[in-house]
Amino acid sequence: MSVKSIPKLFIPLSLTVFGLSFSSHSKASLLTQNTPKPRPQEIVQSGEVRPLPGKLDNIPVFNSNSPEWIKNEGILLSTFPGKGKKTPTAHLNFPFQGRFDLFAHHYTHTPKDLQTLYIGVMLHNPNKQAVTVNIPQAASYLMTEAPFVTLAPYIDNNDGKTFSGPGARAVADVLRGVRQKDFPSKLVIPPGQSRMLLNHPIPVRNLEKPVNGRSSFMRMKSSGKVYIASMAMFAKKTPTSGNKLPVSPKGDRAPTLKEWQTLLDTGSFAGPRDKIPTPPDATGGQLIYGRVAGVSEGSQWISNITDNAAAKNLTIPNPGKAISYPLVTLRGGRLGTEQKQTAKMLVRYGDTAYEAHGNYCVEYNLVMPLINSTKQTQTVSVTLETPLKEDKLSQGGIKFRKPSLDFPFFRGTVRVRYTNDAGKEVTRYVHLWHRTGQVLEPLIKLTMPGNSRRNVQLNVIYPPDSTPPQVVTVRTME
Repeated sequence: MSVKSIPKLFIPLSLTVFGLSFSSHSKASLLTQNTPKPRPQEIVQSGEVRPLPGKLDNIPVFNSNSPEWIKNEGILLSTFPGKGKKTPTAHLNFPFQGRFDLFAHHYTHTPKDLQTLYIGVMLHNPNKQAVTVNIPQAASYLMTEAPFVTLAPYIDNNDGKTFSGPGARAVADVLRGVRQKDFPSKLVIPPGQSRMLLNHPIPVRNLEKPVNGRSSFMRMKSSGKVYIASMAMFAKKTPTSGNKLPVSPKGDRAPTLKEWQTLLDTGSFAGPRDKIPTPPDATGGQLIYGRVAGVSEGSQWISNITDNAAAKNLTIPNPGKAISYPLVTLRGGRLGTEQKQTAKMLVRYGDTAYEAHGNYCVEYNLVMPLINSTKQTQTVSVTLETPLKEDKLSQGGIKFRKPSLDFPFFRGTVRVRYTNDAGKEVTRYVHLWHRTGQVLEPLIKLTMPGNSRRNVQLNVIYPPDSTPPQVVTVRTME
């Protein structure tokens, strides 16, 4: 996983601009230079950290995220059989059938002659009868369509118009049940033939900085076995007979199905390759998670959060206390729970991630049947927040910091459903933009009379370009 921060603009001020001489202010300058910055305040949250109930389902996910930055065209991820292919090791021989998801997330940076890079996703039907692939939700965005921007911690996003990155925008669309008009509701593939699901550009020409990327996320269901490949190819400049694909004013055009097929049959890995990940059995050295290229297992984590497996409710904590449930825990970041939620890889390339560490595009469906078992009215809050990353809790609780570290570790839209204090059922979509260790206001607050119950449901499709772990915290106010 990478951490992308929003750089600050730093403009040094010259004393001469203000007509000041160094000698007349040297003492003040030295005092300023020698005054230490105040140490950040570390805050340990009082309360419990519990493992998240539930588990990942077994839905396979076509997970194409390596190499993240593409310079050389080639195969990004192929689940085709390797037989008859020039580079057999580039093909993982994994057919999909029934429900599956597809995630592809790649960038291009200063390509030669500012060529447009295309991302292609091909589906192949190896059967003797036609296969229908239904596509209920699908979205694909360029970084230029959803730039990385600094936003407020909370913005109501019921209209879907707030976003802070292409991956965050794509998963927010799917969370809302959207299928972009670029994608059909179903794709019928004749026996033994292939069809392009995605043949989309990543243009850099005419940009201030020639950097762009594309994030795509889809949920699908196939009536029969299909093989899938994602590939990268630069735009073609030569016309083709009867070509109906769009041609830019520069003469660039999208690759044809035949050209994609040739790349699949005769091509090798796209490059450059990402950093080699740290093996799971390593006991020392730097921990490198690596980028994912393979099929991961798990599309959704359904969690009914109660006091224990036999209970029907989640008892709110004592006043001033909190209960936190981590999301997307991983090696080196389990927050004291000893729970690793990372999706395992069913098949993968040998130089890519051993697990789907970020659980990108995995949906967390969390139901919290809250109960106030006291006789007094209590104010209860629910917050999705990003504590400082730890594997074991060094001070007995999760830690935050004032000021927070200047990295956006979570940026994306969540859905929350609950009964408000007026007894009305509410559904809200809220865009979150949170820094590491940031102390936040609650996502929602509820006033619960004594011996009352209140249901809260939180849905989070984990957004690409976020960095785990996060926690869902239930807190009772003092």
